[in-house]
This record gives sequence, structure tokens and C-alpha cells, in this order.
Amino acid sequence: MNRIELLITAENAGQRLDRALRDAAPDLSRAALQKAVLAGHCLVDGLPASRPDAKTRPGQRVVLQLPRAESALTAEEGHLELLWRDADLVVCNKPAGLTVHPCPSCPEHTLVQRLLGRFPQLAQLDGLRPGIVHRLDKDTSGLLLVALTEPSRLALSAAFARREVRKEYLALVSGLPPERGECREALGRHPTAKIKMAVLPEARGGKPAHTAWTRLWHTPDKRVSLLAVRIHTGRTHQIRVHLAHLGHPLLGDRLYAPAPARDLAPRQMLHAWRLAFTHPGSGEEMRFACPPPEDMPLAALAACRRMRRLVITGNPGSGKSALTGRLAVQGLPTVSADALVADLYAPGGEAAAWLERRCGGKVLAKDGGVDKTVLLAAMRADPLLRRDVEETVHALVRIAIENFWREQEAAGAPLAVAEVPLYFECGWQNIFSPKPLSVGVHCPLPRRLRRIMDSRGWSEEKAAALEAWQWPEARKEAACDLLVDNSGPPEALENAARALSAELERIGRDEEAAQRRRLEELWR
Repeated sequence: MNRIELLITAENAGQRLDRALRDAAPDLSRAALQKAVLAGHCLVDGLPASRPDAKTRPGQRVVLQLPRAESALTAEEGHLELLWRDADLVVCNKPAGLTVHPCPSCPEHTLVQRLLGRFPQLAQLDGLRPGIVHRLDKDTSGLLLVALTEPSRLALSAAFARREVRKEYLALVSGLPPERGECREALGRHPTAKIKMAVLPEARGGKPAHTAWTRLWHTPDKRVSLLAVRIHTGRTHQIRVHLAHLGHPLLGDRLYAPAPARDLAPRQMLHAWRLAFTHPGSGEEMRFACPPPEDMPLAALAACRRMRRLVITGNPGSGKSALTGRLAVQGLPTVSADALVADLYAPGGEAAAWLERRCGGKVLAKDGGVDKTVLLAAMRADPLLRRDVEETVHALVRIAIENFWREQEAAGAPLAVAEVPLYFECGWQNIFSPKPLSVGVHCPLPRRLRRIMDSRGWSEEKAAALEAWQWPEARKEAACDLLVDNSGPPEALENAARALSAELERIGRDEEAAQRRRLEELWR
């Protein structure tokens, strides 16, 4: 509508001029009409009228000639993924990395300019962001609603202001937030970093903000979670600031996340997933959903990809050390609990020093190391000493094994192996995180006892005593994730070690595929 004509009657006399024009042209905003009057485009009884607040009188003839809108924007070609389009509006899936509308730091190559290239009618709307009724950050992907006409823009803007538009996001965050939660902290401009927002009391300029979430998924080690986030207000950077404030920043967020979370993804892992609103023309309830771009599931799967921890265990004489040695030959980093104990018992070792204080040197050899034969006899005779030794030495060994795994993961090893004879007896199956995969080495008891007595020179009594301190063979093997049979000749163990490595690779592939299916089911 470029020309508006109206006759002031007794019924509408006394109104402001801009209000009378607004009643005659409800499709136009009052601000646009005021701007046209101030610019001299309105005549009252043939004379120019430049005051929007002028009172109207009966019998006046008002003519407003609206100039054709001249957009300062340049239309551009560019890919647009449209989920819906009609005469009133467009729903598109904005890619990450694309700015919504021009600004001083990005005057061109924006979504608005692509839309203008596809929908030239947007040039009739004022401003540098015609049709934009809400925004997404440059590095946030997902659903964006755009009005194509001024009436639609006014109606949708009002619906957003009344919080009648439902927006839900997918957010990949650090840590394990509660299954459901919300944050109502007020938000405002950061007091020192002007490009940032911050939690700020309302007394210092913060504005009310309300974010709620539901946890959909998390990595097995609970290091990363996927949230469905609904915002009830539309403050700048609201989701990013609220979640960072709660200690669960978005992965890849260069502005609000600390280095560990920032480095886990190529951009902030936020995607506008669902959108629901009432169509401004038809009144129909409109609902849209779109899955995230591939970088989000890839970041989630990468967070699942921790170094695999492997525990080799079994009863005395089963061949734990032999299997561990063959895996070491394959290039895998390994550590032995028995070797760690030997270091602790050596002269100057922590356990040797502690036992000297505990037993007064009775169990030490002349060189200051622990005499294992004497210690074993003392432990068999004194259950309290046995308990103290096990608690102290096992704690030191557990810490050493955890440090070994952390060092190997930091070095980039895909798999690291710990030989731990008393893994289950110590209760360690629920201690380490991420949880190791346990591999039991099977060998029948008669053959195991013969191996021990032949290779170590132990008496049958000593071998039986150590066997009695461990879980029964059947119980220990039943608790293991995998079993390796070592009841055959030594050369058969070489093939078993290679088969174990292949099985571990298969398990890793299957686990990743299962996680991908789980993620895809969430947004299907």
C-alpha cells in the first residue's frame, strides 16, 4: 500500500494523526507512519502536515503518499535450506558460521542478503534486517523464522514479545548437569568485556532471563552431555552464559568456555532444534524440527573416544604376565601391579618405609627392602597385619595405575594395559573412570599350580595359601568382560593375544556405532 486516503469523521475526530492513519492502514507499523509524516509525505486538506501528534478535526481529508522503500542492502546469491515458505513467512535452517544480518563487523555475505536474493519483496521492509523477528548467533545453527511482509513481521514480533513462540535448542555441554534444571539469573552486558554478556543483578542493569533444560544423553564417562534447552526469554547469549555460569559451558564456545571444553569442538555446540508458533495469516499452529549438522554428533562421538583401559587378571599361574608381555610386544603400553609392589617393597620404597614403622623392621631384609617370605608368614599369622598391608599397598598401587593411565592418555595412546592380579578382590571394578575392560586369563587349577611350583619354586602349601586369598577361579572369570584361554602350549598364547587385539578393535567400532544410533534416535 503506497497511498492512504481517509476522511476524518465525527467518530474518529480528536485522535492523533498517526493513530488515525494507523486505523486506516493496520498493516503498517505506527513507527513507519510517524516516520513518513515527519518526512513530509502527509497532506491534510492539501497542506503539508509534519506533526504525527496533531489532533484531527471532523471533515479533514488526509492523504499519505508512502515512498517506495529503498533498501541499502545488496541481494546476494547463496545456499538457503528452506523448510517452509509461503506469502507471509519463511522458515530456514541457518548454517553455523553465517551471520544473520549486516553489522559493522560483517557488512555483507549475511543470511539477510541471501534471503533478499531469493525474496526480493523483503526490499520493501525498512532497515538492515528486514523480516528478522529473532536472531541466532553466527556460530549457532538451526531454525530461523523470517517474515516476508510488514503485517507478518508485526504479528510475529508481538508473538515473540508475548513469549508465545516456543524455541528449543540442542546443546552439547561439559560435564553432567542434573537430568532436569533451570536457571533464572538476570543477564546484562559484561562490566569490562564489552563483547560478552554476564550474570548481572537487576539492580546493576541485568534483565530477567529464564533457561530450562532436559538432559538427553551423556558420554559413558559423564564428561559431556547433550541437553534439550528451552528459553523462555530471548537475551543475548542467554543459553551460553547461563550454562557457563552453572559450570557446564558449551563445547567449542570461544567466548565463555574454559580451554578444556573450548577445544573439544570446532564451534559452539548449539543448534536451534525445534520451533513452534501460530501462523500470522492463517492462525494455524506451525511446528518444525531439524537435526543438527554433522559437526555436533561428530563432537559427541569424539568425546566418547577415550583411551581404552584394559585390565589383565586371573588366578596365580594362569599366565597374566605372559599375555601382558605379548601385548607389550605389539606396542601397547603396559604396567604390572606386581612390578609396582616390587618397587614399593624395594629399599627406600614407600611400603618398605611404612612397614619398618609398622613392624619395627621385623619384616625387612638387611638391605632395607621387604623380605617377602617373612612378610607373607607374618601376614598369615596376623590377620590385622594382613589387612593393614593390603589396604596400604593396594592404595599406593591403585594411585600408580591411575597415574599410568592418565599419562598414556595424555600421550595419545589408544589403549593401555594394566596387569592386576587382585583387581576384583580389591573392589577396583567400580573405582576407575572410565571403567576398564577386564580380561581374565583362564588355565585349569592343576596346571596353574604345577606352573607356579616349577617356575617359582613355591611349595604346594604356599601356592594353595595364595590361591585361597583370591576369588575362586570360576567367580573371577565370570566377572571378567573377556576371557583368554591359556590352557594350551605357550605358542598358542601368541595367537590369543592377536585375537584379543582384534576383538578390542571390533568392540570399539561397535560402541561408537551404538552411540551414533542413540544420538540419531534422539533427533529423528
